[in-house]
Amino acid sequence: MFVDTIKIYIKAGNGGNGAVSFRREKYVAAGGPDGGDGGRGGNIVFRIDEGTNTLLAFRYKRKFIAENGENGKGGKMHGKNGEDLVVLVPPGTLLRDAESGKIIFDMSADREFVACRGGRGGWGNRHFATPTRQIPRFAKSGTKGEERELLLELKMLADVGLVGFPNVGKSSILSRISAAKPKIADYHFTTLSPNLGVVSLGEGRGFVAADIPGLIEGAAEGLGLGHEFLRHVDRCRLLLHVVDVSGIEGRDPADDMDKIDEELVRYSEALASRPQIVVGNKTDMVADRAALEAFEARVKEKGRTLVYVSAATGEGLDRLLVETERALSALPPLAVYESEITEEDRALTAGASERTTTVRRENNTFYVEGEWLYNLMGQINVDDYESLNFLQRVLRRQGIFELLKEKGIEDGHTVNIYDFEFDYMV
Repeated sequence: MFVDTIKIYIKAGNGGNGAVSFRREKYVAAGGPDGGDGGRGGNIVFRIDEGTNTLLAFRYKRKFIAENGENGKGGKMHGKNGEDLVVLVPPGTLLRDAESGKIIFDMSADREFVACRGGRGGWGNRHFATPTRQIPRFAKSGTKGEERELLLELKMLADVGLVGFPNVGKSSILSRISAAKPKIADYHFTTLSPNLGVVSLGEGRGFVAADIPGLIEGAAEGLGLGHEFLRHVDRCRLLLHVVDVSGIEGRDPADDMDKIDEELVRYSEALASRPQIVVGNKTDMVADRAALEAFEARVKEKGRTLVYVSAATGEGLDRLLVETERALSALPPLAVYESEITEEDRALTAGASERTTTVRRENNTFYVEGEWLYNLMGQINVDDYESLNFLQRVLRRQGIFELLKEKGIEDGHTVNIYDFEFDYMV
């Protein structure tokens, strides 16, 4: 079974709590606080697995939770850091935020990506000792690890995509020009999932080709199979448009080419605008070559290169490889998708799954609390102007200032967010 989209839940480990402890040794009076810090929670790390080309493994496991950090101990002993959890995905997998659909990261160029960071360990009570507070009986709790739901979407990494009607010979061509062994049979929809093949041209040259299940007219409305898998040619730099020119099924090659072009446009205009080489297959079965004149004229009208081949006999395949390599040499490299997540998005989506906020008033001080805010404040440097501006943007976007207005805040009142205070100004 081929699986190329799936939703999963990931959560980094929580940080360990700091310890409340005091030095107790014989002959040492008033030893003072010696509580150790908590360990950091484990991260969720995505890593490319070159040996896979499907997300099938995620059908059976969709929840990934990293190890928590251990609590600190007495004697200034630091808690153990949580182990990172590594999630293996096929090359070309897009990590999307499940709620917004925005791209977080493209697992194509970089081998690893930290999708959720573990919580920080809390400080032990030894950090809170001062000349006036020599016996601190409190410590800081560790912060929670980031969590989120992800949508994994696989877009195969292929330089060349083979598209066309069912049974035109795409799989046969792929098996001829590469070491791939796709299922080949004389009936429509033999190919039920995309196939990848590495084409070697010698001296370290070559390219990767993807055979996409056949398109049919009306695929945009859900007919057939190929439209579902067209995402796998989104990255392709070049399309090999395979057309059956034998006429044995009573179809017109020029009409077939036009219909596939229409389906590509309906799926994605960007994909339809990719350079194409038209591959006229099954030339060994052509009875009347004069009937190909209209087809050749249509190809010329579209400004495309036409190569006649026979996947059965191997005729024309060498020229096809030469034309393909020449076209690829003039095209930009494979597309790598940029992240669509802003800093504000990251602050809001990587925290608690439920971003509830409470505002309570005590005289003229307004206390704003929430788990997501607690994690956010750990990222803010209150002495940095840019960091404070970032905090203000997040508070405005999350509607905190509107909540304060509903509670009756006025100019000059104080706002307290986990011990960070500022005066409210209209």
